[in-house]
Amino acid sequence: MRITSVDRDREQYRDLLLLADEQWDMVELYLHRGEMFAAYAEDEALTKAGSAPVPDRALGCMIVTDEGVDERGLRIAEVKSLAVDSAHQRSGIGRALLEFAVQHAAREYDILRVGTGDSPLTVPFYEVCGFTRSHVLPNFFIENYDHPIVEAGVQLKDMVIFKRRL
Repeated sequence: MRITSVDRDREQYRDLLLLADEQWDMVELYLHRGEMFAAYAEDEALTKAGSAPVPDRALGCMIVTDEGVDERGLRIAEVKSLAVDSAHQRSGIGRALLEFAVQHAAREYDILRVGTGDSPLTVPFYEVCGFTRSHVLPNFFIENYDHPIVEAGVQLKDMVIFKRRL
């Protein structure tokens, strides 16, 4: 697998990004605010886009944003919209993207964090990847989304923030 930076035409990843955050106007809040990365199979076919060949289809993607400095002076980066194509989920792509984010962020940041719903699908994933619970944003999904967000049969209400020291 190859993970590359996405520097333009981020909207072409819309379908993938909506797997992780199903309301597009919420994605647009950070779509161009951070660095975006996409994962491709090593043998992925290339097509010509502009003057450079680009892979046809991403297996997964994520955005990593600069969230400033916390009260202790630690520099914070955050993973937003970590998404893996449905056909390739549970194959290690999400974990590889997350580990890439850890290695990439460690150059400039002290903490990498991620926010997710309190879901039985995502919480164990981040815990296995070495993240620990930091805090909760009560009613985040109820107050910020125009429809109920349901994952694994559970309506998401609070956002759980996980962190990993770099």
